[in-house]
This record gives sequence, C-alpha cells and structure tokens, in this order.
Amino acid sequence: MAKKNKNIFSIFAEAVGLYFSNFGKFFKYMSFPVLGQIAGLLIVFFITYVFTLKIPDLTEKFPQLNDYKTLITLSVIITLPGLAIFVKAFWEYIVAYGSINSMYENMSKSGRVYDFSAHTELIKRRTPAFVGLWLLLGIITLLAVLPPFWIICGIFAVYFVLVFQIFTFEPEQSPIGCFKRSLILIKGRFAKTFLLICLVGALTYFVIPQIILKILFISGVSNFVSNLILPIVNIFPQINLEQYNMPAIQNSDIALFTFETIIAQILIQYTLPLRSILWSLWYGECNKTSETPYIEKKSSSKKKRPSEKLMEASKKKYSSKKKLDTNLLRRAMEKDDEDEE
Repeated sequence: MAKKNKNIFSIFAEAVGLYFSNFGKFFKYMSFPVLGQIAGLLIVFFITYVFTLKIPDLTEKFPQLNDYKTLITLSVIITLPGLAIFVKAFWEYIVAYGSINSMYENMSKSGRVYDFSAHTELIKRRTPAFVGLWLLLGIITLLAVLPPFWIICGIFAVYFVLVFQIFTFEPEQSPIGCFKRSLILIKGRFAKTFLLICLVGALTYFVIPQIILKILFISGVSNFVSNLILPIVNIFPQINLEQYNMPAIQNSDIALFTFETIIAQILIQYTLPLRSILWSLWYGECNKTSETPYIEKKSSSKKKRPSEKLMEASKKKYSSKKKLDTNLLRRAMEKDDEDEE
C-alpha cells in the first residue's frame, strides 16, 4: 500500500518535534559555530578599541608607528586572532547546512542524533562543490539587495529552498544541478513551499527570539547587560536627529537595541537545525511525489551508514600511510553495536 502523503502542517510539526527532542545535542553542536562568530568579532572590537586608546603612548615609545603604513599593518595583525576564530566558526556554521541534512535519515528513523563529526566530514570532503553552491547563492543574494530584483529573487528563494538538501541527498549533482533540481521539485508546490517558509520563518525568526527576549527583559537581564554596553556606546558621537524633526534616541536605547539584536541573531542561528530538518522532510515529500524522483543507487551489498562510507574513504586515503582515524573508527563500531542491539 502506498504511503499517504503528508500535509505541510504535519511536516512542520514533525520537524519541530525532531529538533526539540534532540535540542541538547543540537545546542552543543551549534555552540561553536554560533558563539564563535560572536566571540571572534568581540575580540576584534576589543583589541582594536584598546589599541586605538594606546596609540598616542605607543607612538611616543616607538617612533616607527608614526608611519601610516606601519600603523595600518600592525592594526591588521593584532586583529588576526579574532578574525581567525570568526572565520573558523563561520565556516563550521555554513557546513552545518549540509551536515544536518546528512544525519536526517538516521535521525528520522531512530529519533536520535549521533556522530556529528562524521556527517560534517562528509560535507567537507566535497568542499569545492559546496563552496561553489554558496557562491551561486551569494550572487543571488547580492542581486536581491537591488530593488529591481526584489520580486524575482523572492520567487527564486522559494524555488531554490531545497538546494542544500539536494546537494546532500543527491551527491552526483553539480552546484548548478542542485538549483535546477530544486526548481523541478518545487514546481507545482510553490504555494505549499511558501507557506512552509512562512511557518518556519515566523517560529525561528520571530516567535522564539521574542519569547526569549521578553523573558530576559522581565528578569532584568536585558537592562543589566545594556548598562554594561552603555559606556562603549557613549564613546561614539551622537547624531542630532532633532534637526531632521525626528525624536532623539537615547544611548541607553541604543545599548538595549544592540544587546537584543545580538541575542536575536544567536537564537536564529541556533535554530538552523530546525529549518534544515524541515526542508529535509519537505525534500523527501517532494521527491516521493515527483515525476522524476531521485532513487539512490544501491549495490548488492547491505546499504552502508554515512560513518561506514567515511571509514572506507578514510581507509583508501591513508592506506599507503597505514593510518586510520581511530576516533572515527571507534564511533562507527560503537554505532554498529548499538544498531545490532
């Protein structure tokens, strides 16, 4: 008997359930990609701020710093540690767009999340194609900044919403092929896809951040942290808005807005797994009912898990050196034992 097609509300509910039932593991997995970006930028800002304050004393002790090129070069060098942390965290964050999809099939069957490192490695092994996919998305995003392209790019955003799922589940597709395939799958399902975007967007971009922000405000945490930020805000020159017949903005309001914006952004990034799970579910539904469904090629042997495939690739890669990542091997063996139980 053919399986009954799922409606978008059941898909949405299933995605929410899978995310929150594994919230602790997702929270741990996303912590460095999310908080690392914030930490890197704060380090850059702090070092730059301290260096700016110390420039008069430094130029007096070291006359070489009076040279403009030397001063600029030193300014760049001292920010490298923070930039390195930011870039590393940002890279891990965009890799998560693929790695979460990679573990979706096992998670949907067992309801558990495991072996993040192996699934992440599966995406990193295809770095050139993955970067190419992001470059194409970057071009579309740049076009979306221009008002004449707002409508067309908004339509493209719906049709291309499954590109990361196709990249993961149909590995033979090129970056351009991912976009074409996504367009084919969404064709005839535009309205449903748009409604899913609205549902998950409202939940992860508005409802969850606003609930947390309200709790922080009522508990007094927002005011406490904004007061810590206020001395930094006071350093910057104020803009006289009254000359434009606009009400003046207090620095305390700016500090509070800064804190709430950072918290909202952190929460939005932490809910990336929820959005990825949702689109993985929707990919499966669209592919199942598509006129040209993707059917994974199976060998005569038993279908291998992602960790097992990674083990084979690692063994081939290091066979000449007689080395194998023992941590990955241990995880694969442990998981096989769990499945047999």
